[in-house]
Amino acid sequence: MSNLGQAPSSPPALTPEEQRATLSTVTWRLIPLLFFCYIIAYIDRINVGFAKLHLREVLGVSEDKFNAAYGLGAGLFFIGYFIFEVPSNLILQRVGARVWIARIMIVWGFVSMGFMFLNSMPGFVMRGFEWGIAATGSNQTPVTMVFYVMRFLLGAAEAGFFPGVILYLTYWFPAKDRARTVAMFATGGVLAGVIGSPISGALLDLDGKGGLAGWQWLFLVEAIPAVLMGFVVLLILPNRPQDARWLSPAQKSWVQSRLDPDVAAPGAAGQHGLGKIFTSGRVWLLCLLYFLMNVGGYGYELWLPTIVKGMSEAGTSSFMIGVINAVPYFLAGVGMLLVARYSDKTGERRLVVAVAAASSAIGFALSAYFKNPYFALAALSLAFIGLKCTIAPFWAMTTAFLGGTGAAAGIAFINSVGNLGGYAGPHLVGVLKDRTGSNMAALLVLGAALLCMSICTLALPKTPKAR
Repeated sequence: MSNLGQAPSSPPALTPEEQRATLSTVTWRLIPLLFFCYIIAYIDRINVGFAKLHLREVLGVSEDKFNAAYGLGAGLFFIGYFIFEVPSNLILQRVGARVWIARIMIVWGFVSMGFMFLNSMPGFVMRGFEWGIAATGSNQTPVTMVFYVMRFLLGAAEAGFFPGVILYLTYWFPAKDRARTVAMFATGGVLAGVIGSPISGALLDLDGKGGLAGWQWLFLVEAIPAVLMGFVVLLILPNRPQDARWLSPAQKSWVQSRLDPDVAAPGAAGQHGLGKIFTSGRVWLLCLLYFLMNVGGYGYELWLPTIVKGMSEAGTSSFMIGVINAVPYFLAGVGMLLVARYSDKTGERRLVVAVAAASSAIGFALSAYFKNPYFALAALSLAFIGLKCTIAPFWAMTTAFLGGTGAAAGIAFINSVGNLGGYAGPHLVGVLKDRTGSNMAALLVLGAALLCMSICTLALPKTPKAR
């Protein structure tokens, strides 16, 4: 079957040239917009890794406890994400992607901006935290508690964005093209590292300008685009093909005709009730795979600036650390697109995910033992490339199984449970760094998570390859 699909017999047929033009129009109207939104989302999610370089004094935590406190706070984002993910995606399916994605972006932008007030909250807020600390006997500082709450609220605000977009793409692109489509969107996450790392470093170097600390400039400047793009999405994103004013009736029918075979395919989740999504063994296995992926991914990303700084010479500027930090992201972006193209061309999903995860595990293991910083950075790049190359074929495999009435809940459920790995990974890294004083144990744990992911992927049943 051609990648362009077959036009149905009832609506006016499109010529092959018109089909290619329609597919190009859909891709260019949707993917760049969603791609840019994901860049913003990812920067706001991981910029705390750069802020961490300046936050110890702000939080008032002793040096021997700071890594664990930071790891806990960084990971709490994913607890908020977990709680609100499924409800958010169900609401998106009901009210439409345009309104709901815009709402998510605007709210998370304002919450992210609020981080600049970590140590200047109103007095009654700080007194409330002081009372809570005294009542529970906690050894946390009030500012640290504010940091924890804000990270939780940021996760709650952003919940539903990534799975919402994954669900949204199933309204436009068939399963056989989905790895490449997801990769084009998801490379926004790695480009966020390429662009955001040097920008974050440069903003930290503004320390003292305008009466603001560098970390305050970081949270302020990087939050504004989320609010602005939220209003852009509200104005121009169509909910479904039939709502696109830039498609003719014949084009809308053709786009829909490409999706119909997925709904009719044997084993499609359109034949599953909503309740079966939560009791399906395959769904829970997919949750485990995504959990292990995120243990490695966020354990890596939220600590990478610290690891790079530890490898760098004393006195290296925050901007240069950002530039070095961007190298693995750039290489991972190239790898994602190449692997996704191969996965769509061959129709192979399961083995691609397994091999990519295994290569990531090897990279983590090598980085733990290399003493030379250049070799260590090369190994970390291999780990990150392999990890990111699992994303597109994983979601292509997942959305081919999920569909119909259970799609919104299923995609969000897998994403929310899997993203608990984003809590576990950073927290584990922080605890291990405090206890061992080095990166070795933490990197080996992250590598072990990716090795387990590779092995568990092979437990998935083989599925017919998309043609």
